[in-house]
Amino acid sequence: MDEGVVPAESKRRAGVFGALVGLAAAGVAVGVAAERAIVTRARRARRTPADPYADEPFGRLSYDEAFTLPVDGIDLHVEVVEAVDGIELDPDFAAAALAGAAAPSAPTVVFVHGFCLASGAFHFQRKELTRRGAWRSVYYDQPGHGRSGKLAAGEYELPALGDALRAVIEATTPEGPVVLVGHSMGGMTVMALAEGHPEFFAERVVGVVLISTSAGLFKDGERSLPALLARVSQPLLPLVNGATKVTGRMIDHARQAAGNLAWLLTRRYGFGSDNPSPAMVSYVERMNSATQTETVARYVRTLYQHARHPVLEALRETPVLLICGDCDPITPLTSTEDMKRLLPDAELVVIPKGGHMVLMERAEAVNEVLVEFLEKLS
Repeated sequence: MDEGVVPAESKRRAGVFGALVGLAAAGVAVGVAAERAIVTRARRARRTPADPYADEPFGRLSYDEAFTLPVDGIDLHVEVVEAVDGIELDPDFAAAALAGAAAPSAPTVVFVHGFCLASGAFHFQRKELTRRGAWRSVYYDQPGHGRSGKLAAGEYELPALGDALRAVIEATTPEGPVVLVGHSMGGMTVMALAEGHPEFFAERVVGVVLISTSAGLFKDGERSLPALLARVSQPLLPLVNGATKVTGRMIDHARQAAGNLAWLLTRRYGFGSDNPSPAMVSYVERMNSATQTETVARYVRTLYQHARHPVLEALRETPVLLICGDCDPITPLTSTEDMKRLLPDAELVVIPKGGHMVLMERAEAVNEVLVEFLEKLS
């Protein structure tokens, strides 16, 4: 094999993370006309019945407050949706109040998105919690993602992501209980917070929801996220080791030119059903493509080295909800089952026909178990 050429299997697995850059970085030539024909057929085949999310306002939900939070030289974009006064109370909650007992304080829910995504990945969870109005919720774009800034130099490391999460919590919720909801790399960020600040975690965090994530290499490591990153990362390592930013921009242009292929790969590896919403696939692909190659490269090593199974022991005293789709090729169900073995009291929910983007693809099912979990903690 020629140096720098990515194996075919690695090309296919690159999709949902934006590690599609591996294709461009390896100099893979794609017939644009052929791509357009394939995607046109794929999208046309899904126009009947009509796409229920064709007019969905992805990335355009309202908020009560939005601000920029400087953390270690990076400006993080943060949005807050407040709870609504006067909502109908849960019966048990209301009964306790009428009896004179101190009603529990509803926790603030902080959402932490995954690699090459943005806070908009929680679109449907945000809509549901906003509709219910019972919980205050916080959303932010992780460093190098979405509308947040990026590192001036060096690599992104999970301990720093954990510190950034703590800073977001302290800035938005200086007191009171919080529930952390992490998807994919967002779950790893939650683990990093627990590892780096166990006292803060124990004092403030009353619940954890881990969606489609992994604690690192385990017995099924060949199919884990770290193993996947090892397969697609070779073309990116020169960028990690100091290649010029011009090189990164050139690769970004190549990624944009291969947009149709990116859409197909995102559909294939981000979703578990045969007919996901084209609009939903397009939104996820846009989040992927918006993450610059330089950022992807500077995350690769730290995600590949992620190994935090021992940290899970610290979560034994915290209510934990584990969610995973049964058709997730990125962080497969076995990764979640491994975490369940180390957290025997955790609740495990497997979503049928759910892929890595189960939180969007199977939003109704995910929202149902998420709300039930929050109600138990409120």
